[in-house]
Amino acid sequence: MEYYNYIKALHLIFVVTWFAGLFYIPRLFVYQIEAYHKPSPDKEILGEQLKLMAKRLWFIITWPSAILATIFAIWLLILQPVWLKQPWMHVKLTFVVLLYIYHYMTHVYYKQLQKDEVKKTSNFMRLWNEGATFILFAVVFLVILKSAINWVFGVIGIVVLGVLLMLGFKIYKRIREKNPNA
Repeated sequence: MEYYNYIKALHLIFVVTWFAGLFYIPRLFVYQIEAYHKPSPDKEILGEQLKLMAKRLWFIITWPSAILATIFAIWLLILQPVWLKQPWMHVKLTFVVLLYIYHYMTHVYYKQLQKDEVKKTSNFMRLWNEGATFILFAVVFLVILKSAINWVFGVIGIVVLGVLLMLGFKIYKRIREKNPNA
């Protein structure tokens, strides 16, 4: 098992790049939605550029990273099957399922925006952007603490984080309303 740490390192690298994609793509969605409401020719020029950026991010970084992170995770579980008997791992895998649901829904939004179907607001996408943050916090604390019992405290921490993010979002929205260039 001398290659175990290499597999673990590759898993972590692709988790990081997966999250990087999940953090950035909703920001591109915000810009796409805002560009959609601009007058011509800005609407078309910005829209096409942002679609191209989203496509490259989604299919060159985010999807491949999700797949490779999962492959290396499965490999790690094959090397350490005892983890599947540990309660913290059950909770972690639940969050991984939630992450894939988040990823799938983000893909739905991506496809809509690629077809110029604007069904969500830019404010919705700003909030949507925080979904991956919550999952990341939960998974990192579970992996580091390796305690399913302490996940209750983690959930409380995530709720507090959510409240703080919402407050920050409201403050930022007020600043943007007063100064649209902020």
